[in-house]
Amino acid sequence: MYTAQVDAERLRAKYEALAPALNERGRRIWAATEAREAGRGGITVVARATMISYSTIVRGLKELESGESAGAGRVRHRGGGRKTLIEKDPTLLADLEALVEPTASGDPQSPLRWTSRSVRTLAGHLKAHGHALSHQMVAELLGAAGYSLQANRKTREGTDHPDRDEQFRYINGQVRRLQGRGQPVISVDTKKKELVGDFKNAGKQWRPKGDPALVRVHDFLIPEEGKAIPYGVYDLTRNAGWVSVGIDHDTASFAVRTILRWWRKMGHPIYPRAQELLITADAGGSNGPRVRLWKWELQQLSNRTGLSITVCHMPPGTSKWNKIEHRLFSYISTNWRGQPLLSLAAIVSLIASTRTAAGLRVRSELDKGRYPDAQKVSEELMSRIILERHRFHGDWNYTIRPQRKR
Repeated sequence: MYTAQVDAERLRAKYEALAPALNERGRRIWAATEAREAGRGGITVVARATMISYSTIVRGLKELESGESAGAGRVRHRGGGRKTLIEKDPTLLADLEALVEPTASGDPQSPLRWTSRSVRTLAGHLKAHGHALSHQMVAELLGAAGYSLQANRKTREGTDHPDRDEQFRYINGQVRRLQGRGQPVISVDTKKKELVGDFKNAGKQWRPKGDPALVRVHDFLIPEEGKAIPYGVYDLTRNAGWVSVGIDHDTASFAVRTILRWWRKMGHPIYPRAQELLITADAGGSNGPRVRLWKWELQQLSNRTGLSITVCHMPPGTSKWNKIEHRLFSYISTNWRGQPLLSLAAIVSLIASTRTAAGLRVRSELDKGRYPDAQKVSEELMSRIILERHRFHGDWNYTIRPQRKR
C-alpha cells in the first residue's frame, strides 16, 4: 500500500523518466496499472502525482479489466488532443499560488488570508476571477506544485539566550548540591486554566458503544461555575506533587500560598530538618523573575518557615523543560482525558487520583481564597527583602533569607 507523500514523489519521478518513451495509450495503461496496485484511493494518488486526469486513469482501468485491445494501433499524434488546463489558462497556477501562500506572493491583503483555504474555497475564488475549474482540479494542481495538507508544528520558542545552556548547567548544579545535602528541591508552575462544566475535553475514554458523553458545542464560560486555576508543586527528589486549584486570579500571592500549603502538608513532614529550599520556575507568569510581588511573597514564606529560599529561573522560551510540565502536569492531563470537568470537586479528585508506574503520588486541594490582581509592591517594601543575587545571572538566580525577629 502507498504512503501518500513518499509514493506521490516516487510516482512523479517514475513518470517523468518513462513519459518520453510512452505514447498516449501507454501512459494511460501505465497510470491505470499503478492505480490498481495502490488499491483504495490509488486513482487520486496517481492523478495528483502525474497530472494525468482522473477520467483517463479510469478509462485505462476499464481497458485492463476487459482485456480490450481495440484502439491499440490508434495512437494520437504527439501534441494532438485537448490542451491541458494550464496551457489554456496560463495565469491559473500563479493565481492559485497567490491564494494559497499570500505572504510568499507579497500580497498581505489576499482575500483568503484569514479564512480556511480548502480546495472548494480556492475553486470558488478562482471562478470569481474568470478561471473555469473544479475543486478536484485544484487538488491536482496543488499536488503537482508540491503542496500537501499539513498541520502546524510547534518548534519556535523565540530567540535563544546566549547563556541558555549555561543556565541549565547552573540549575542542575544547584539541584545536585541541595539534594546531596538532603534539602528539598521543587519545580513550580501554573497548569492551563480549565473551564468548569460540561465542556469537551480532549482525548478518549472507554464507554458503552454508542453512548458518548454529551457536552456543549461551544466553549463559553459558565459564570456560576467559573474557571479552575491549577498551580502545582513537584518534589524532584520524592516524585510527589501538590496542586492547589484556585478560583480567582493566577497571582504571585496564589503561587506562594500554594508552596506554603505544600510545605505544611507534604514538605515539612518529609524534610523536618530542612534549612534551605530550592525552587525552579519559569521566566514568566505569576512566578517570573521580574515580578515584585513574587519576591515579596517569598520573603513572607521564608519568614514563616525559617527556610533560606533559592530560586533558579528557566531561561526565556524554555518553559517546556521545566520538570513539572512532563513529570506531573502531563500525567494529570492523561488521567482526565476525555472526561468533562463538570465541577471543581471533580477536578480536585481527578488530579489527586493521578498515578504512574514510577510511583508518582499527587495531593490536591481547592483554594477558595481571593487573590486580587495588579497588586503593587512599593520601593519601600522591596528594600525590606533580604535578597542575595548569585554571581551568575543574578536576575535569574537569587536567594531570599528569613528576616530576623525583632
